[in-house]
Amino acid sequence: MARPGLTNDADVRSLASNALLRLFDSLYEGAVVVDRAGRITWINDKYKALIGWNGADPVEGRRVEEVIPNSRLRYVMESGRAELLDVFAIGSRQVVVSRIPLQDEAGVVIGGLGVILYDRVQALKPIVSKFQQLQADLASARRELAETRQAKYRFSQMVGLSTRLRDVKEQARRAAERDATVLLLGETGTGKELMAHAIHGASKRADKPLVGLNAAAIPETLLESELFGVEPGAYTGAGAKPRPGKFQLADGGTLFLDEVGDMPLMLQAKLLRVLQEGEVEPIGSNRLRSIDVRVIAATSRDLKAMVDAGSFRADLYYRLNVLPIRLPPLRERLEDLPLLCEALLEQIAEKAGEPVKSVSPAGLARLAAYHWPGNVRELGNILQLAAARHDVRVLGPEHFDDLPVTAPVAASAVATNAEVRALRDVVAAAEKAEIVKALATAHGVKLNAAKLLHISRAQLYEKLAAHGLLSETPDRKEAV
Repeated sequence: MARPGLTNDADVRSLASNALLRLFDSLYEGAVVVDRAGRITWINDKYKALIGWNGADPVEGRRVEEVIPNSRLRYVMESGRAELLDVFAIGSRQVVVSRIPLQDEAGVVIGGLGVILYDRVQALKPIVSKFQQLQADLASARRELAETRQAKYRFSQMVGLSTRLRDVKEQARRAAERDATVLLLGETGTGKELMAHAIHGASKRADKPLVGLNAAAIPETLLESELFGVEPGAYTGAGAKPRPGKFQLADGGTLFLDEVGDMPLMLQAKLLRVLQEGEVEPIGSNRLRSIDVRVIAATSRDLKAMVDAGSFRADLYYRLNVLPIRLPPLRERLEDLPLLCEALLEQIAEKAGEPVKSVSPAGLARLAAYHWPGNVRELGNILQLAAARHDVRVLGPEHFDDLPVTAPVAASAVATNAEVRALRDVVAAAEKAEIVKALATAHGVKLNAAKLLHISRAQLYEKLAAHGLLSETPDRKEAV
């Protein structure tokens, strides 16, 4: 029942409207209301004064553009979307305005409201400038972060022309075309991280993040939070804001899990669930979050042996081992040694700002006589040490005195001053000489010769064929 003096709802709405208009008049530096045709139905005196309108000339009923040139109220009504904060020019002055479409109970736009929130934009310039600078800094930080999460290497940066390396690169290119999980196998220093970057860069996810995590480098107590994230208050010191894990950061892109063989069994189970379900559950959360991540895992361990020993889950191994790629150690592709030395020495010279050094044929033969347990990474360290110690342009065998000899240097591999041969030929000759020596030591037993050379029997047969030695080495009874 209406109170005395109020006859119906229309009267109530009319009084409420008048009250709001009086409020607008007192709160804002200017206010205007237009109908659905864009004609002014009400404007306060402050707005009239600001636009310099003659008080004797009525404003009501005029098109809003006649009174306020370049007004966007009609656009706001047509779009139905409010503009809550905008800078608008009235003559030579700039003001901060809001524009709001007015709707009836059915949601139909029946008019528009415009208010001037602040008419001295000049005073706001320091704040606006600071805000713009913060926005620019944020955009720059995001760009830098995006760049750090892009692939740094390409297949072209994998140096070598050996058959083993060409086969591996071809496998990796085919893997890049698919979206299945990749397992990179190989000794430390063989270039597993480089390969992961190259696969991501050649995949359809190349423009998305590439996020890496080394399971062996993070304490077990922190590894779970690094992988899956942490909700606020999950544990003491967790912080007041959620912290995304690597899976969430890599959403849409690729997660490179290095040394996955070092992951504890408890986390292996949780990793398996993420790979199977495409869902991650942060620590302290009861809600699963969907993710779209392609995983590239890598390890220098023998995962199959770990499965047999019970230290690695069999179901996780088979889930990771979808597209396995085994990177060959350096000792199995010594024919790439000259190119690797050249590329590494160029990198060393560029970083040091010095002329590029080279390795003599005899120096290459000295390097080829080592079995390289640290592979290409170790080779780079050895070359860097030699380049720093010796002020010469050409590094010879005498500059690698600290390098242990695991196989005697073949005399035929050492070129004289009067004879300079192609580096590839020198290395090939050294390899052939060592194979012959190993076969002689093993009395022709290829299995034992392969063990002496730290290669498989299959690899030995490949090299025998490549060097034309297969017909010269009849099969002997294999003995250990």
